[in-house]
Amino acid sequence: MWLTMDVKDSNGALLKDGDSVILINDLKVKGARQTLKRGTKISSIRLTDDEDEVDCRHDKIEGVTLGFEFLKKA
Repeated sequence: MWLTMDVKDSNGALLKDGDSVILINDLKVKGARQTLKRGTKISSIRLTDDEDEVDCRHDKIEGVTLGFEFLKKA
């Protein structure tokens, strides 16, 4: 049996695999000594088993997991 989760961004828009999102806050990335700035566009997100997090890939940082409360759909 396959369970479906509704993952929503900070504005309540439904997110799905492959969507592009924009950061709404500056975020310090642990272990990368880098900050992702507000307004950064991240494309091709991947939903995880946790409805509170999505996997993202950025040009300079790969394998970042972000909470949906820091994202809005692009």
